[in-house]
Formats: sequence, structure tokens, C-alpha cells
Amino acid sequence: MSSTFTFAGQTVRRLGFGAMRITGPGVWGPPADHDEALRVLRRAVELGVDFIDTADSYGPVVSEELIHEALHPYGTVRVATKAGLLRTGPDQWTPCGRPDYLRQQCELSLRRLGVESIDLFQLHRIDPTVPAEEQFGLLKALLDEGKVRAVGLSEVSVEEIRAAQQVVPISTVQNLYNVANRQSEDVLGYCEEQGIGFIPWFPVAAGRLARPGGPLDTAATGLGITVAQLAIAWLLAKSPVMLPIPGTGSVAHLEENCGAGSIVLPDEVVAQLDQLQD
Repeated sequence: MSSTFTFAGQTVRRLGFGAMRITGPGVWGPPADHDEALRVLRRAVELGVDFIDTADSYGPVVSEELIHEALHPYGTVRVATKAGLLRTGPDQWTPCGRPDYLRQQCELSLRRLGVESIDLFQLHRIDPTVPAEEQFGLLKALLDEGKVRAVGLSEVSVEEIRAAQQVVPISTVQNLYNVANRQSEDVLGYCEEQGIGFIPWFPVAAGRLARPGGPLDTAATGLGITVAQLAIAWLLAKSPVMLPIPGTGSVAHLEENCGAGSIVLPDEVVAQLDQLQD
């Protein structure tokens, strides 16, 4: 299975980095250790990561600013960001899909990231109070104007992806998915059919499956790897369109996660994990 994926003419390694956890508690405010956050980002690139996922709402704005400080100019690194969630406090997220708001946030992300075009711009949530076709239409306008190079969606159903595709090409979908949560299995299948990248957020969550002596712990111990590495390696083995983006604010955890990119799981282990349910 290929270690890379191409969307909108951009080829990236399938194991990326999610930049939500380099912010403060509740994804609010700056990180406790600013310099460590910069080290994490730079070390990720040193380890071969060339796909970094963030959002205007992480901080808010903090994550994008740190990415710019640590990595600009980005060279071959592709930076994906999102818009469509208002922040009113720690752990507070409110959808806002008004076209004027989404356009404003795109312009601000362009400024913070220091780029003329965003590699991948994702609608963080479809706002139920705004006609979906208006939100998709704004994404199409940004694409046509060259302000973004590719468009993605987050937390959507197959039906919603199909509706969006009637308006604008969809390059990626970002849904909750991990070894313990397969609620988006149908979306993953549709992405495979369509050649759409599938970005599983919360990729290393394993719930009760990761308990000491449990199935993941036992399998990981048998392979001489960590449970987190097993969870990431399983995602990479699951589908050629899978783009895991494990995030962390620690260089040590980052190095552990990135180590999963070189792990080839035995077929029987993949099959065993396929059958698990939390």
C-alpha cells in the first residue's frame, strides 16, 4: 500500500500531524510551553511529516500562528486549515457557516499562515442554520478565486458529501474514526470509491480496548510497539485513502507516533483489530 496520497495535485505522506494540541487547555489560548510547541512542529517535519492539519478555531488563531512561526516558508509541507466554528471559551464550539464569515476566516488564515493560497481549506462543520448549498458555494468561490487549492469537509455523512460534490470538488473528509469507533465506516467506503482522502480525527483513541491486558495492549506487547503505534499503524493499513493526523504537544509523543509510519502489521493482526468493538 502506498505511503503517500495525492489530492488536487498535491502529494503528501499519509501520516500527518494534527496541530490542535499545541494550544492551551480546552484548545483555548497559548500552550503552556511555547518553545516546546515550536520544537514539536519542527521535529515533525524533520521526521518526514509533510501534511499538517489545523484550524482557525484552535486557540483560536494560536495554532496557525505557531505553525507560521515554526515552519514558514513551508517548502514541500502542506498546511490544511478549517473554518466554520466559533469559539466562546475553553471547549466551546458553535457552528457558523455564513458565507461572509467563512470568507473572512479564509482571508485571516491566509494572513496568519503567510500564504497566497491555502493548500486545503475545510468546512469545520456544516451549519444547520444556513442553507448547505450557500456554504458549499462559498467554498467553490474560494477555489475558483485561487485562495484555496483544495476543499474538504468535516463530520459529514455520505449524503452530505454527495450534496457538496454537486457544487464543488471535495478532496478530503475529516470524521471521527479510530479502532474503537467505526461509526463513519460508510463514509470511509464512499471516500475510497471517490478517491477522497479520509482524515480520521482522534485517531489513537481506543477506549476500553486499550486497557491493560486488553486486546490492543496484548497485540502491541506481542509486536514490541505501543498501543498508540498499533492504533495508527492499523489505520494506515485499513485504507489507501486514510490520512491519520495524530496530535500532541510533546516531542517524545510525536516521535512515538511518527514511528508508526514504518510499522507493517501482520495480516492476522489487522484482521484481529478489524473485528474489535469497544
